[in-house]
Amino acid sequence: MTEPLLSVRDLTKHFPVTKGLLRRQVGAVKAVDGVSFEVRKGETLGLVGESGCGKTTTGRLITRLLEPTGGRIVFEGVDITHVKQGRMRPLRRDMQMIFQDPYSSLNPRHTVGTIVGAPFRIQNVKTESGIKKAVQDLLELVGLNPEHYNRYPHEFSGGQRQRIGIARTLALKPKLIIADEPVSALDVSIQAQVVNLLEDLQGELDLTYVVIAHDLSVVRHISDRVAVMYLGKIVELAERKALYDSPMHPYTNALLAAVPVPDPRKRADRDRIRLTGDVPSPINPPPACRFHTRCWKAQDICKTQEPPLEALASGHLVACHFPENAPDKPAGVGAHPAEERATT
Repeated sequence: MTEPLLSVRDLTKHFPVTKGLLRRQVGAVKAVDGVSFEVRKGETLGLVGESGCGKTTTGRLITRLLEPTGGRIVFEGVDITHVKQGRMRPLRRDMQMIFQDPYSSLNPRHTVGTIVGAPFRIQNVKTESGIKKAVQDLLELVGLNPEHYNRYPHEFSGGQRQRIGIARTLALKPKLIIADEPVSALDVSIQAQVVNLLEDLQGELDLTYVVIAHDLSVVRHISDRVAVMYLGKIVELAERKALYDSPMHPYTNALLAAVPVPDPRKRADRDRIRLTGDVPSPINPPPACRFHTRCWKAQDICKTQEPPLEALASGHLVACHFPENAPDKPAGVGAHPAEERATT
């Protein structure tokens, strides 16, 4: 196995909660609390979960737009966890981000040429035929007209604006792209076009993606592996087919059960899982398994002992005491701790 392009170990980000005139800290929002995963060169890792689970914060930590509270981020064998901004600047050529909102991520006072050409000027990168020609080539690459060079963002649709953002991201030929909800703000008809564009660019430019999304249909279409987050932690990580065909964590099953099914006959035959209660506050998350307050399979051990994220099948990691669809194992021989307790 070759060394992964990106390795994240026990990554945490706690935002302090302050109170009073002296801004005394009284708590912390545990937005990301011990996340670990790897991304291999050329693959696409999907990061999914409910709003507020820490997906976007994880993406911003990886690109060092936020300073991590703890853990390690290793990119191409280099630990960038606490690298100063001066040393981080050259690394940003290889690590870029596509933002969620194509309306607010583009400066309305700048032309498309200025926006897409900004990375060349900031990084002082010289091009063979000049910045204008390089920008026009990028616009053509993402499906826009090179003549759009002198237009402003307000003259474009949402899908076209997202293409402009993608062109800006590709300017310095990055190796890793963090795509934060790249199609959630777009119409359904445009979403497929942008997703297909990202796939075509990956094959053409040998890109590696971490795609952050809450739309499981989009993630299924574009991802090679999928990580499911809940309240700041990864609860399941597996190859795309294994996760969608045989989800093991109850939370993953609930997410997949909520995906709309267009066929009325299949919709009637499907068992719908309805979670009770609200998502707990990340300021005071539940002890042990954070999903136990909403889980229909929770038992006493779920409230007192946190389940480790461990492999229950080849390449299939799950953090659950009582997983579903888990392969059968002989009692006491490599069995899951919860299974051993159940047999004894």
